[in-house]
Amino acid sequence: MTKSYSMDLRQRVARFVEAGRSCHAAARHFEVSVAFVVQLMAAYQTTGSLAPKPEGGWRYSKLDPHGAFLARRIDEKGDISMPQLAAELALLGTRVTPAAISRWFIRHGYSFKKKTLRASEQERSDVRQAREHWRTKRQPRMQQEPHRLVFLDETHTSTKMTRLRGRCPKGQRLYARAPFGHWLTQTFVAGLRCHGLTAPG
Repeated sequence: MTKSYSMDLRQRVARFVEAGRSCHAAARHFEVSVAFVVQLMAAYQTTGSLAPKPEGGWRYSKLDPHGAFLARRIDEKGDISMPQLAAELALLGTRVTPAAISRWFIRHGYSFKKKTLRASEQERSDVRQAREHWRTKRQPRMQQEPHRLVFLDETHTSTKMTRLRGRCPKGQRLYARAPFGHWLTQTFVAGLRCHGLTAPG
């Protein structure tokens, strides 16, 4: 989309024509098209304004009538691919490219992002009941008596642990040293309480 001419240029063109010059002479003088000058002066005589018309606005898409279908399919299966949707739309009689579907989703506030996975077992009724009991019964009690909470934590260190990246002159390999073969690992297990570690081992 081309950018509209500035208001300063529009005013100078209008003054040039109002001074008695022709639209063709104004177009040559200001190095613009004759059509621009003609349309500018016609709009100025009609509305009294030299301001450009608003750009952009609503654009019709043949996917708009299928908006409810597309939103429902995304709700049902968030990772459905654009070629799959294009195939389903083709069965409905609308042929459109996957890229056009992607652009339609972007215009309507959808984004393509990494999934956050959750266990499908959360949909089971017994799991939902257990989670609800945890939120409404157990968690409030834990907040009242945090000194009774003990979290088991395991950590370790290894002799092969080293930074994966570094810097060196462009075009050269970055060499470093680390023990090879039988790496040693030290594991540390302890209980974490609100006032510190307990029962390390």
